[in-house]
Amino acid sequence: MAADLDKTEIQQRILTFVTWANWLLFAGASVAGLLIATPEMVIGIVCGGLIVTVNFHLLSRTLKKSLAPPCIQSHNIILAKYYLRFTVSGVIIFILIAGHFVHPLGLFIGLSVVVASIMMATVREITKLLFFKEAM
Repeated sequence: MAADLDKTEIQQRILTFVTWANWLLFAGASVAGLLIATPEMVIGIVCGGLIVTVNFHLLSRTLKKSLAPPCIQSHNIILAKYYLRFTVSGVIIFILIAGHFVHPLGLFIGLSVVVASIMMATVREITKLLFFKEAM
């Protein structure tokens, strides 16, 4: 039972860290882009960051609402919402690239925000775990 609480606590810490890190990395990448990149690249960073960060928050909200008792939803509804978001994101990305509204590299940088924040959270938790084990 205590191990389950530890896992839940770790998962909550990771989720909280990733949520905040998404916005901080998005803001940092946007500011860095403004300072050193072309306007088309900056628009790509901003659009990519917004797409992925909003998607992450919508996924988080969907899972929290769908998996919390008393209104647990069918996994089919959760998957349908996921694929709808995925499809809409794909169409938006296609329009942005095909219409030459953004620089593809800038869009890629913006879309990498969530991956970078998840990696940071993982390294943070592994580091805590290793230091905690060494302290014992």
